[in-house]
Amino acid sequence: MGNEDIVWMPGHEMAAAIRAKELSPTEAVTAVLEQLDKVEPGINAFVTVVREQALEQAKEAEARIARGDELGPLHGVPITVKDLTATEGVRTTFGSAAFRDYVPEHDDIAWSRLKGAGAILIGKTTTPLFGMLGITESDLTGRTSTPWAAPTHTSGGSSGGAAASVACGVAPFAWGSDGGGSIRVPAACCGVVGYKPTPNLVPGGESPFETSAVVGPLTRNVRDAALLLDVTAGPHPTLPLSAPLPDASFESATLNASLAGLRIAFSPDFGSAEIDREVLSVVEAAVRTLETAGGAHVEQVEMTVPDPIDYFHNVYAPGVAMGLDMPTPAGRLGDLPLHPAVRRMAEQGRAMSAIEYHQVQQMTRAEILRSFLTVLAGHDLIVTPTMPVTAFPHPGEEAGNTHVNGKPVRDPMLDFHRMTESPTHAMLPAISVNCGFTEAGLPVGLQIIGPLRADAAVLAAAAAFEGLTDWSSRRPPIA
Repeated sequence: MGNEDIVWMPGHEMAAAIRAKELSPTEAVTAVLEQLDKVEPGINAFVTVVREQALEQAKEAEARIARGDELGPLHGVPITVKDLTATEGVRTTFGSAAFRDYVPEHDDIAWSRLKGAGAILIGKTTTPLFGMLGITESDLTGRTSTPWAAPTHTSGGSSGGAAASVACGVAPFAWGSDGGGSIRVPAACCGVVGYKPTPNLVPGGESPFETSAVVGPLTRNVRDAALLLDVTAGPHPTLPLSAPLPDASFESATLNASLAGLRIAFSPDFGSAEIDREVLSVVEAAVRTLETAGGAHVEQVEMTVPDPIDYFHNVYAPGVAMGLDMPTPAGRLGDLPLHPAVRRMAEQGRAMSAIEYHQVQQMTRAEILRSFLTVLAGHDLIVTPTMPVTAFPHPGEEAGNTHVNGKPVRDPMLDFHRMTESPTHAMLPAISVNCGFTEAGLPVGLQIIGPLRADAAVLAAAAAFEGLTDWSSRRPPIA
């Protein structure tokens, strides 16, 4: 089996081949490390590569197979982890030069579960400072690019390194995080699958009471995302809001999945977003595929949610302001070099009153949820474009695209997260899958949103759509 076959092998197939002794963990790890060396100069997706450790763990994995030990579902399969996730003994920088030498003494819960299932860490992928931007760039690592237009166009963020790496064949699995689109947006920019689970289904987020930020998978196919969810989901003593597990596995929901008979609501813009004409055309073609080839009943709906840009600022700006007071090994975070967009948000956060913040958290967020529940009362799923645009040229201080269809956007930093922000704060499961390409060869994401805790239904619908197209098999030119 050649390296080309190995690096593009789906993760579930790689795990099966290793268990069947058709592929060794050392062969798998060596192949993806060589692929990393090939593509990394173009995409710049890694903060840290643990080459020697990965090869040593691959040898240990082979020894366990030889002994006949019980093997985990990911035994010997390479994986990358976003650099916001703590990995015991492996440098974790949070995208900050102040933490360039920080080595955690413990694993985050989700990573401990992935590691316990036998996955082998290849390296830590890039992220902006503490995930505070929708693009992936920092003073520590510079800019990360989508492999479909490297090195000129952004990979999105803040899981941009994870999305770019998996799109290029550097491990079949990547682990990221999402607090407003940080898994789905880079998945769309890089043409891969990005899954945002129901909050607290997978242990993660910033606090035991977090109901927005989640951790989750980025993969090249939906079944692999479901497999990682099976490994990581489940209650934990530190999570009082843990979501219950379904009776069946998430992976099983993706097998022989069908769209037939599903009632799907299509919202092209949530009532306010300006969507790039070519993006909308690609998404509309995908929606027709859901109906004509998939057998779903699709209805375009009028849907209005509170302005996601205003909401994002009002919810996150106070936390950004508080974060800049955080001490680091190099001094107070706010005294260190920061992207201008982060400073602008912090200034807004300091100007907010506690009453204003509480009103947004309670009343506006409830209004967002009601907007979705009203539509879902008569439909099984909602589909939208994942982004108003495709991957765009690295934006510099603007931190995002400045125009859509020739019209200036109000807030470049957040406009391209317009379609992912609202379902996040409604606590709904959502996935981005590649649904086609523009004439310039840039991938377009289709977002599928489900009811509360309907993770299996979202994954099943995404797998069924994936099976009707060949978009997931396309490879970027840099690979």
